[in-house]
Amino acid sequence: MKVMKFGGTSVGKPERMHHIAGLVSQEKEPVIVVLSALSGTTNALVEIGDFIAKGDRQGAKQVIDKLEAHYRAFVQELVKKEESLAKANAIIAEHFEFLNIILRISFSEALSKDILAQGELLSTKLFCTYLEEQGKPHLLLPALEFMSIDAYDEPHVETIAAKLKPILGQHPEIPLFVTQGYICRNARGEVDNLKRGGSDYSASLIAAAITASVCEIWTDIDGMHNNDPRVVKKTMPVERMSFEEAAELAYFGAKILHPASIWPAQSFKVPVKLLNTMQPEAKGTLIAEEAGSVGVKAVAAKDNIIAIRIKSSRMLLAYGFLRKIFEVFEKYRTPIDMITTSEVAVSLTIDSDAHLDEILRELEPFGSVETDKNQVIISVVGNEISRTEDIIKKLFGSIVNIPVRMVSYGGSPHNISLLIAAEHKKQMLQQLNKGMFGLD
Repeated sequence: MKVMKFGGTSVGKPERMHHIAGLVSQEKEPVIVVLSALSGTTNALVEIGDFIAKGDRQGAKQVIDKLEAHYRAFVQELVKKEESLAKANAIIAEHFEFLNIILRISFSEALSKDILAQGELLSTKLFCTYLEEQGKPHLLLPALEFMSIDAYDEPHVETIAAKLKPILGQHPEIPLFVTQGYICRNARGEVDNLKRGGSDYSASLIAAAITASVCEIWTDIDGMHNNDPRVVKKTMPVERMSFEEAAELAYFGAKILHPASIWPAQSFKVPVKLLNTMQPEAKGTLIAEEAGSVGVKAVAAKDNIIAIRIKSSRMLLAYGFLRKIFEVFEKYRTPIDMITTSEVAVSLTIDSDAHLDEILRELEPFGSVETDKNQVIISVVGNEISRTEDIIKKLFGSIVNIPVRMVSYGGSPHNISLLIAAEHKKQMLQQLNKGMFGLD
């Protein structure tokens, strides 16, 4: 059995849903299809929640009505038979009745999660309505029946497998299963989610739970590219990379893949393919245990980084100093991306300002604290690049007239990271594209 995940742009138009139905119907083994919400839906649902939280019911109502009109128009092109259209419109009516009812309910975090779940619930039900019209045997698998997270918002493959495998076992004759990405239940049994981009995570967790033959992530680009095609004109897809390389790229800014989606597949040795819905014949990128080659594969940029420097003349002989620094970030569950040290200072980076004020306040007793916002981490990733001859010379030879705030080298054999001001991001990516890959 294989897993095929399709993102928002892949299901964002009726003709694309038709195309996906054709793709999955060609498979020679059973398939679990994981769908995101239609493109633009999650943003609209977030906006609805924000309006309700502020008490602006009229603003929320306007967004709800606009979104409903979009779905009504969508199904007119999705299905053709009268009974199919009636069923599709009934699905829309059910979910938008819920959204209209919540206009009269006090806002809460739990309600927000219920609102955000509507996108995936709609996309999967409408897709199944089209499959039914086409006479394609299938079964809708409600993700809320098997996808869950614990009290620390972490999913467990074993728990998911224990719930999912019996459901699949009851339907050995079904060649096609459809389920929602992103949504799950939390430790209290409430509707929750795996955060933005979580449909990739869902697909990887499901693939790991059933030990799938492959986990395919279908988007609108030909696999993982060597650089950001939105910033750099000439880029090329990477045909193969290891799980370690992919994890580094995903964490440090490659938008095609959710950062958390690598470890489940890696842990259970399920290969991942990144493919293009619009060009299914393209090779895309294979992510597996073996890297395939040595050297630089790609460059990624992680935005909205905050650099923090703690300077203290007491550091050099202060036993346990770094441990105490790290404990502050652990207390506020704030991950550190990069860290460099000297005899009198520690510099590190974080990607969230959610608890920045509290963190800075608790760091003050250790010495003077400085912050730089609007920073970007540029990561050069490849198999064993820290041991590749002349890589440092080539890397720094590619950087001209760009101040580098921090360098992280040696923490991973597959990654060299640089911290720069956001204003230099485009220039840096372009210069690295030319210097590292020979592409103007």
